[in-house]
Amino acid sequence: MRAAIQRARGELGREYDLAIGARRVRTTEKIRSLNPAHPAEVVGIHQKAGHDQIEPAMQAALAAFESWKNVPATERADLIFRLADILRTRKFEFNAWLVLEVGKNWDEAEADTCEAIDFCELYARTALRMDAAEPVVQLPGERDTLRYLPLGVGAVIAPWNFPLAILCGMTVASIVSGNTVILKPSSDSPTIAAKLFEALQEAGLPDGVVNFCPGSGATFGHGIVEHPRTRFIAFTGSRDVGLDIHLRAAHTQPGQIWIKRTILEMGGKDSIVVDADANLDAAVEGIAVSSFGFQGQKCSACSRAIVDEGVYDEFLEKVKARVQQIRIGDPLENVYMGPVINDGAMKSILKYIDIGKREGRLITGGAHAGGDGYFIQPTVIADVSPSARLAQEEIFGPVLAVIKSKDFEDGLRIANNTEYGLTGAVYTSSADKIERAKRDFHVGNLYVNRKCTGAVVGAHPFGGFNMSGTDSKAGGTDYLYLFTQAKSIGERL
Repeated sequence: MRAAIQRARGELGREYDLAIGARRVRTTEKIRSLNPAHPAEVVGIHQKAGHDQIEPAMQAALAAFESWKNVPATERADLIFRLADILRTRKFEFNAWLVLEVGKNWDEAEADTCEAIDFCELYARTALRMDAAEPVVQLPGERDTLRYLPLGVGAVIAPWNFPLAILCGMTVASIVSGNTVILKPSSDSPTIAAKLFEALQEAGLPDGVVNFCPGSGATFGHGIVEHPRTRFIAFTGSRDVGLDIHLRAAHTQPGQIWIKRTILEMGGKDSIVVDADANLDAAVEGIAVSSFGFQGQKCSACSRAIVDEGVYDEFLEKVKARVQQIRIGDPLENVYMGPVINDGAMKSILKYIDIGKREGRLITGGAHAGGDGYFIQPTVIADVSPSARLAQEEIFGPVLAVIKSKDFEDGLRIANNTEYGLTGAVYTSSADKIERAKRDFHVGNLYVNRKCTGAVVGAHPFGGFNMSGTDSKAGGTDYLYLFTQAKSIGERL
């Protein structure tokens, strides 16, 4: 890992081109990706796609679709299997870029890269299964078949917090299904996206199937979402941006002949409910890991601990001691907590901490952690009202609100009182209460007596309810249905 980091550091400041079909394009405006642990350090310089690149990118994707849609599913799957092999071979290299560009520690980087590989393996196998699908009933005197056809050109708009795994998953799901893609990575993590695009090329992806276009959300992003020839938008990010994409996609443009499909993974305000009969040490560990892993910058992160009043004070003592053990520093040295992603995020999180100090009682943390990067102390604020801003608004940082509940039923009620419904967990030794949580805890991903982060591809299909998105269940065997349309054929013999 140290050798891989050293090699990656030798490429810092490299300039990357847009890829539109077979063309490599440079623009006047640039995106400079910075190392959040050392913001003076430029990780990569990227072209900034804008209005002038919208139509060329669309035409390149449309042209490629005409041939790519007819490539047999077996060949498309083989290409994705080759991509998985490349990612395995170059795993430490991708890990290193995750450390440098978004501030992941080594374990978080490893998990990100491995999840990308898992997405490749699962989606390629799923495409083969769907290619062999048959109707449930074969009528006498007919040959009845079912074909899953690609949709067309899709926009993949990816986040910075899982800049390899989620970007890879949405892109691979699109292209293994026969679609072509205009790929707009986050401006905070375009270098990792460029490295994945290079790996796709190495795997043999034809020109135009994926068009690599980091750019402005307000011009290029909006333009692609609104384009009449865009067939679907796969997005992971914030609630507000996701809702804006959904609204723009719903507005029918002149010449548009389909309803655009939106595949949206949005925010969360995730709770872990701790019952009076729970293993308190296990609950504290699960909450600490869920809240402060990757600086709390996961839509699945625990931002609310809802604790039974019978064990509330003991929980606070234990969680304070556990959180104060967390080391903060440069992720190059593989400390547990690194920086948050950028200056704007740091200022926003510190503002929420100030709000929390007024709404509750500071237990530990609560300030900038020093250094020249965007470091924030892991922060725990107790005695927070279930309706407080700290308990309702997504912070996306290392801040945990602790809420007191009267009993398990009250805890579930509080857990369900936000507009989100992504992940959640309960800690209890009661089989009856576990069954009640399975029935009544309204989240897309529920965990019992374990942390609420770390969904594993295939085991935990991922997606949430309410304002957490369209419950697309990424990493599940039915995910590819979102990128296809089924054609039923009945042929008289």
